[in-house]
Amino acid sequence: MEKFFEILAVVVSAYIIGSIPTGYIIVKIFTGQDIRTIGSGSTGATNVKRVMGKKWFFITMILDAIKGALPVVLAALFAKTYTEIGLLPVLAAVAVILGHSKSVFLKFTGGKSVASGVGTILALNWQVGLIIAIIWAVITFFTRYVSVGSMIALILSPFIMYAFNAPVAYVWYCALGALYIVYLHRSNIQRLLKGEENKVR
Repeated sequence: MEKFFEILAVVVSAYIIGSIPTGYIIVKIFTGQDIRTIGSGSTGATNVKRVMGKKWFFITMILDAIKGALPVVLAALFAKTYTEIGLLPVLAAVAVILGHSKSVFLKFTGGKSVASGVGTILALNWQVGLIIAIIWAVITFFTRYVSVGSMIALILSPFIMYAFNAPVAYVWYCALGALYIVYLHRSNIQRLLKGEENKVR
């Protein structure tokens, strides 16, 4: 029972950290606007760029990635005292991306968990996370669609994680996380099919 409450504490803490609405806070402080009423309504870096430009796009993305990585790193350190060393960091990672997309501070609205999701993968395996980040950058550069780069990079993540002989729990996390993030991009997919998706300029 004690172990259960310790695991619960890790998951709840990770969810709260993931819920910190970085993009919302930045836009609110510097412009007074609610980012959820602008553009796609997402609190993520891409929507922040629409309001505040490229500089704040990168700042928001980096902060969200750190927000994603931190709980997973802490959970991995904590998990060394347990036999389920591969599981607890994954539970923390799941809680982070759920917190980012369904923030308790924003009435369960939020972003699409791409940067925070990549942050969790970096924390699980930095080589895999780096490769995914590079894939995202390359595809986004050539297609000019952030959404396309995000979805393709994350869809490839479980295969890359498997290629690096990562724990099975990490591979499954990447697979299920990719499906969830593609689901969060369903409106982007509709706009892509209609030719109405915004390109990176």
